[in-house]
Amino acid sequence: MQFRNLVLLILVSLFSFNLSANQPANQDKQLQAGAAMANITPPLGSPIIGGFRPIPATHIHDELFARCIVLDDGSTKVAIVIADVLGIPREVVDLAKKQITQHTEIPASHILIAATHTHSAATPRGPKAVFWPDEISSYGQFLAQRFSDGVRRAVNNLEPARIGWGVTEEPSEVFNRRWFSNDANLLANPFGGIDRVRMNPPRNHPSLERPAGVTDPEIRFISIQSSEGRPIALLANYSLHYVGGVNAGDVSADYFGYFSRYIEKKIGAQGLEPAFVGTLSNGTSGDINNINFQPKPGGKRYARYEKMKEVAEHVAAKVHEAYSKVEYVDWIALDARQKDIELKLRQPTAEMLAHFEKALKLPEGKFISISTEKIYAQRIAKLKDAPESIHASLQAIRIGDSCISAIPFETFVEIGLQLKQESPFKNSFTIELANGWYGYLPTPEQHRLGGYETWLGTNWVEIGASDRVIAELLDMYNQLYKNP
Repeated sequence: MQFRNLVLLILVSLFSFNLSANQPANQDKQLQAGAAMANITPPLGSPIIGGFRPIPATHIHDELFARCIVLDDGSTKVAIVIADVLGIPREVVDLAKKQITQHTEIPASHILIAATHTHSAATPRGPKAVFWPDEISSYGQFLAQRFSDGVRRAVNNLEPARIGWGVTEEPSEVFNRRWFSNDANLLANPFGGIDRVRMNPPRNHPSLERPAGVTDPEIRFISIQSSEGRPIALLANYSLHYVGGVNAGDVSADYFGYFSRYIEKKIGAQGLEPAFVGTLSNGTSGDINNINFQPKPGGKRYARYEKMKEVAEHVAAKVHEAYSKVEYVDWIALDARQKDIELKLRQPTAEMLAHFEKALKLPEGKFISISTEKIYAQRIAKLKDAPESIHASLQAIRIGDSCISAIPFETFVEIGLQLKQESPFKNSFTIELANGWYGYLPTPEQHRLGGYETWLGTNWVEIGASDRVIAELLDMYNQLYKNP
C-alpha cells in the first residue's frame, strides 16, 4: 500500500513538473512600475527663450514639471523623464543620468530625458548659449538634480503593475508649417538668397500654393496601472509643436501641461496616492504646428491660453476614448540601446560671410534681405570657436512589443513616419529633443527647399544627418527585436 502511494506521488510530481515546464517562461513574472513629478519652475527674472531674443520671466502662469516613469521587469529597469522646457543641453542630461545611476543603478543607456519644447520656459543653456558642449548654468544644475530626484521617487513608488498600449488620431490640430510660395518677397533668407518654401507664411496669402510636407495625426500612448487597476501613469506622444498664445513674460507648460491635468480628470485619477502622472511627449514636430494657413473666412479669434486649452482638450478626449479599449498585460520584457554618432557641423560659405559683413555695417533697424540677418550673422560667428563635429546620442527603449526612439533634435515629421513604417515592432513612436538639443533635423529633400528650419544657425549639422539617424535607429530597433 505504501509502495503504491509512493509510486502515485512520484507520477503526480512528474506530471506537475511537465505541466509547469510547458507554461510560458514569464508566467510567474510581474512588472513593477512607479511614477512621480518634480517641480522645475524657474524663479522670476529667469530668461525665457522662445523667440529670437530672451525676455525675463515676470509671472508664473502654471508650474513646470518633470514627469518621471520607471518600469522594472524583474531584471531590467528603464526610466523616462519628460520635462517642461524648450530643450535640454547634452551636458545637463549627462549630469542628471550620472546622478540617477549613482542612486538607482539604472544605466544611462536605459534613461530617456526629453523636453516638451514649451516656448514659455527658462533656458538651461550655459553662458555661451550654443549647440555644443558648454558650462552648465545654475538652472541646468537645478534641472539635473530635480530629474534625479523625480526618478528616485518613482523608484520608491514601484509596485506590481500592468501595462497596455493605445493608439488614436487627432488630425484637426496638426498642420505642416512650410509652404511653397510664388512670391519672392516671402521667400527671402538671411543669407541674401531666395528659398522655395516659407515657414509660417501670412495666413491666406494669395501666393501660397501647397504645404511642403505631410503631418502625423496619430497619438500613441502607454497606460500603466497597478495590479488592482489604479492608474499609475500614462505616456502619450503627439507630433505637434508648442501652441503658444501666452502673455509676454509668462512661464507656462503650454498645451502639454493642460493635457496632463485634463487626462488625469478624464480617467478619474485625481487625488490618488501615489499621485497619477499623465504626460504628453513631443513627437516629430520640427515642421508641424497648430496654425491653419488657409483658414475659412470669419475664423475664431482666441484669447490668451484659450487655443492651447482647446488643443489639449481635443488630444486628451481622443486618448480617453481609446483608453477604455486598452488591454493590459502583467509583464513585458524591457531593454534599451544607446549610441553616440558623430555629426559634422556645417560651415558658412564665402558668399554668406561677405553678405553678413555688409549687413553688420548697416545702422540698427536696417537690413539687406530680411530683419533677422544680423541675428544669424552673430550665430554663425560662434562657429569660429566650435568643434568640427558634435556627438549626438540616439536611443531606443523596448517595452514589450513596443519601442520608443529618442532623437536630440527638433525632428521633421517625415523622419518619425519612416521610423514607424519600417519598425519591426507592433507599436513604436519617437520622442524628439531627447538626451540633448542640437537645433533642427530636416531631411535632405527638405534642405533643398530651404526655409527657416534649414538655415545655418537654426540647423547646425551635416545635410545628410537625418539619413544616418534613421539608419542607426532602425538598426537599434532590429537588435532589440531579435533579442527578446
